[in-house]
Amino acid sequence: MIVLDRMNTATTSAQRRLIFAHLTVAFAALFIGTFFGVLQTLSHANAIQMPPWFDYYRMLTTHGVLLALVFTTFFITGLSHLAVYQTENYPHRSIALGWLAFWLMTVGTVMAAYEILAGNASVLYTFYAPLKASPWFYVGAALLIVGTWVALLEWLLVTGAWRRDHPGERTPLPAFMVLANYIMWFLATIGVAIEVIFMLIPWAFGWVPGVDVLLTRMLFWYFGHPLVYFWLLGAYLVWYGVVPAILKVPIFSDSLTRLAFILFIILSLPVGIHHEFSDPGIADRWKLLQTGLTLMVVVPSLMTAFALFATFEEYAAKLGKTGFFGIVGSLPWGDPAFAGIALAMLLFIFGGIGGILNASYTLDSTIHNTMWVVGHFHITVGGPVALTLLAATWRLLPALTGKPLFSIGLARAQVWLWFVGMAVMSFAMHTEGLMGAPRRVEHYTYGGSAIAAAWQPYSLLAAGGGMVIFLSVIAFAIVLFGTIFSKPEVTEAESARAFTFALARPGDEAPSAFDRLGLWTLVAIALVIVAYAGPFYQHFSEHAYLVPGMRTW
Repeated sequence: MIVLDRMNTATTSAQRRLIFAHLTVAFAALFIGTFFGVLQTLSHANAIQMPPWFDYYRMLTTHGVLLALVFTTFFITGLSHLAVYQTENYPHRSIALGWLAFWLMTVGTVMAAYEILAGNASVLYTFYAPLKASPWFYVGAALLIVGTWVALLEWLLVTGAWRRDHPGERTPLPAFMVLANYIMWFLATIGVAIEVIFMLIPWAFGWVPGVDVLLTRMLFWYFGHPLVYFWLLGAYLVWYGVVPAILKVPIFSDSLTRLAFILFIILSLPVGIHHEFSDPGIADRWKLLQTGLTLMVVVPSLMTAFALFATFEEYAAKLGKTGFFGIVGSLPWGDPAFAGIALAMLLFIFGGIGGILNASYTLDSTIHNTMWVVGHFHITVGGPVALTLLAATWRLLPALTGKPLFSIGLARAQVWLWFVGMAVMSFAMHTEGLMGAPRRVEHYTYGGSAIAAAWQPYSLLAAGGGMVIFLSVIAFAIVLFGTIFSKPEVTEAESARAFTFALARPGDEAPSAFDRLGLWTLVAIALVIVAYAGPFYQHFSEHAYLVPGMRTW
């Protein structure tokens, strides 16, 4: 076993407070978002009727924004703070930038959430123009994005100081993974920042007569699909770094891990147009190029699958177990953190297959505006990402509070309930979509149509899966608050060891080129120019149609 010993007591109490503040906002978003999520599935299945003062699309926007944007961003940012502070720690250093980032993100979240709940921003989490929300919703979204940029600046400064103190050494792998993810995130969010700050905010305030809808869509999806990889790399930080520590084995390969993250920096960005197959004004050649690049992102995911199962095999070998069933059976399924993470990996297999199908022009044209996409989105974000983060909490919580989990059994039940609920709900949504059921629709009876009636059982099944997920969240809340309000029973050093990152085996050092994030950032920018220069040139060479905007709710 090679675990970085200095991580065990590296984080200071001030750093832990900053990390826990991020998790607090993330959990608040989780509880509110899943509550509206289960109401939304019941309403969609005609099982309940929402009152006029809180309509379906307000509820759906709240659910999507709080879970897809707020929960994930705050949790991954808090987890990233922990990874950087544990591996490149300077106990005497101010963390004022970290707090500034947190408050920018929090104020932005509160502003956006208020406008949604007040009925002024029922535009879903994609906030497509020409639907026009309150300008303060867009201001809040901009603050959330800028806050993450400040967090990245904090980590770059810490890493720069660490490198000055450790000349010639590789950046510690957990910090490297954080920087790779957030460099990709920064490059991606430039697109949505331009859309929000320079187009949507002036438009919503009435400072300009209209907005170019196609341009906003290109800028959004330049960000929108890399957003998926931001979520995924947050989960990969746990898969690569924490799972080996749980199993008490070294990381399979330092080089492979760094290369996988480098490939995500390069390949995550020039893929957004595969969400715009039906949009006019984008030539087929650009759609074809970005489809091919989308399929190439499968490569680092396959590398990850190989590395993780090799890690499982090494753990099983220590126990004298061989063969597929021997390896799987030997894993510590009784540990709720490991069980949840492993189940998340299983869901990702199906989410990844669905993603490959979505990137196909022929199949996408059939399923794009159906419930298939909703099912794919849930099994991708709600599966490998959300379940990984929730399971990691069962290691994070003792490390941050110095208290043992309130109930190991209930924590174990929580991850299984989430897995079962998400699998059932996603299966039902995929099936509905293949039968033609549209998405973004509250009810679809179509005057008693027999085709629409055939969708109803699957809507009810999806609602049943949503109820199981909600039970999982209730179990999560019981363990969370039970742990927080219990009495400490372990020492600070013991609690710190609850969440550690593994290192590679001795002598397994990546080539120096794999540690040069600046170089790979330039490569990523070059590929973005190749993929997007043509579509943007084509767009600006044609007549721009400005839309004044509308409110349909």
